[in-house]
Amino acid sequence: MDDDKNGQEGQVGGAPAPVNDEESGPKRASAELKAILEALIFASPEPLTPKAIYKILDAEPRDDVQAALEGLKLDYERPGGLQLVEVAGGYQIVTRQDLHEWVRRLFHERTTQKLSVQALETLAVIAYKQPLTALEVSEIRGVNTSGVLNTLLERHLIKIAGRKQVVGRPFLYATTKEFLIRFGLNDLNELPKVEDMAEALGFEPPLLVEQMPSEDLLPLEEPDPDAPPETPGGLVH
Repeated sequence: MDDDKNGQEGQVGGAPAPVNDEESGPKRASAELKAILEALIFASPEPLTPKAIYKILDAEPRDDVQAALEGLKLDYERPGGLQLVEVAGGYQIVTRQDLHEWVRRLFHERTTQKLSVQALETLAVIAYKQPLTALEVSEIRGVNTSGVLNTLLERHLIKIAGRKQVVGRPFLYATTKEFLIRFGLNDLNELPKVEDMAEALGFEPPLLVEQMPSEDLLPLEEPDPDAPPETPGGLVH
């Protein structure tokens, strides 16, 4: 009888005693927070920045949000078709790079959509020496680049960042957020070394190193807040 009484201790009416939620609660909360973060990052059309995450989850302690984010990163280190990446100052869930060819088949992407070598060379010059004018790009590359610049503008890989304060006030070009996203960079500090980029594209490092325009030739004009926005209209000055 004593054994039966001992066996029934902690039970009410024969049902199991309620479980203390003190230990399981935080774990469930952390898992739920990770799930929310995953859904937000997946649904966002652009890289979701920490600032945006904290604003959406303003009711949650930042330490908890950061811990959940670190846990989510660990989850995505497992082998799978998707990966969590830090790009353009935010987070994105994307397909693994080595699986891109399979994804292209799904969308029937044509190889003609890839950038030409000339476009990549021009984009590299702008990325490392921005901002600079079309003439300065052409002088560095040694060929006319007006057509290539228009292509890069259409692909939203470069933008007009202002005008140079010289005769004719030509446009100054710089890379865009789309450039960072397309090349998987969090910011421009993650650009590879100039020598590595030059070797990958097949031209000599001096193309990007020694022929850099002098800083005193690149005065930037402060934008006029009252002036209407300029539209390139497909034209390169």
